[in-house]
Amino acid sequence: MTEYWFRPKRYGYGATPATWQGWAVTFAFVAVLAISIIAMNLAVDRSNIVAWLLWGVFVAAGTWWFVQFSRRRTDGEWAWRWGADN
Repeated sequence: MTEYWFRPKRYGYGATPATWQGWAVTFAFVAVLAISIIAMNLAVDRSNIVAWLLWGVFVAAGTWWFVQFSRRRTDGEWAWRWGADN
């Protein structure tokens, strides 16, 4: 049996963490993004377009992975909700 780490949002689209594991993976994702932003600003010259494009690919791939992971770990489908249909 799969343990769900996220639950569908009551308003809007997507999911929100429901367990400590969901909060931990969300915090880890945000921390990796924040560290990558700091590292890019400190280590890479602003005119190095290739490095910034590669960083953008890294961010897009990480975001795609996080969304797919959280969808698999959500108790229910992701759908637009207005609050009354839960």
